[in-house]
Amino acid sequence: MNDLNIDLHCDLLYYLLKENSKPNDKEVRCALPYLKEGNVKLQVMAIYAATAKNSTEEGILQSEIFADLLNTDNFFLFDTEKYNNIDNNDRVGVLAAIENASSFCEEEMNLDIGFKNLETIIKNTQKVLYLGITHHSENRFGGGNNSEAGLKEDGKVLIDYLADKKIAIDLAHTSDQLAYDILNYIDQRNYNISILASHSNYRNVYKNDRNLPDELVKEVIKREGVIGLNFIKDYIDLQHPERLYEHIQYGLDLGAENCIAYGADFFFDAEHPDQSRYPFFFEEFKDATKYNSINKKLAADFSPEIMEKISHKNAVNFITRLWK
Repeated sequence: MNDLNIDLHCDLLYYLLKENSKPNDKEVRCALPYLKEGNVKLQVMAIYAATAKNSTEEGILQSEIFADLLNTDNFFLFDTEKYNNIDNNDRVGVLAAIENASSFCEEEMNLDIGFKNLETIIKNTQKVLYLGITHHSENRFGGGNNSEAGLKEDGKVLIDYLADKKIAIDLAHTSDQLAYDILNYIDQRNYNISILASHSNYRNVYKNDRNLPDELVKEVIKREGVIGLNFIKDYIDLQHPERLYEHIQYGLDLGAENCIAYGADFFFDAEHPDQSRYPFFFEEFKDATKYNSINKKLAADFSPEIMEKISHKNAVNFITRLWK
């Protein structure tokens, strides 16, 4: 039997905003049939909206779509206590996350209204695993990975709000400055907030601002977070798919054995405006069926124990610590 798998980030909910779209549409790389074939016990589904007018409408609508999925025979709300006993041939475990705080609070919106929107999303999804404050660009809370801005005053208020929510903060799309500011602010306030990088690789292996510098990798390790391996070739190496395994080895060398997980970042890329980035994924990592072959290589190249940690155990341990 193939090993079970957990993935920390996909954009299926954003795809389901499309008219007449369905979770089993095979044009999206994390479609239900692919998740089942890939033996995915948990797929974390990001609620994403760009920083723009009406972003909160998209965010809340995705939370409603997530709630609808839970009312079908195909999905269930993931539970760390019971996931091993559920027959994955029938259903896939899911949890919601938020990618970009603009999904619940627009730039000119009253913060109190934004927090009410966040509570609506939490209520609709039942649980939010993590929250990413920014996406690529800058917003009212801080700087995204394509900016140099750090943590803004509204960002501090947001972290204050999250302090007792048992929602982790995601560093996958922060500027370096925002990441350091978040960590410093959490420490200054002595907050018990978990940290992860849900879909990022290692900058010293492949230079991209979306990948983590060593100092942030070590902070995630120190704080018992997780780092989800991103399968998009922009963050592996544009030419060489085998370098994904160099990212893993590099993480292990830094001491991340108990932190490496999957965060493939599968999304609907067929209509992406930037044609220069096609194909977004190497054939070896093109959809959720590929976890099985990746696991086989991990077990052979590293060890069965390392493979199990990366495929699911590190993620389960992180979620268990977060919600204990």
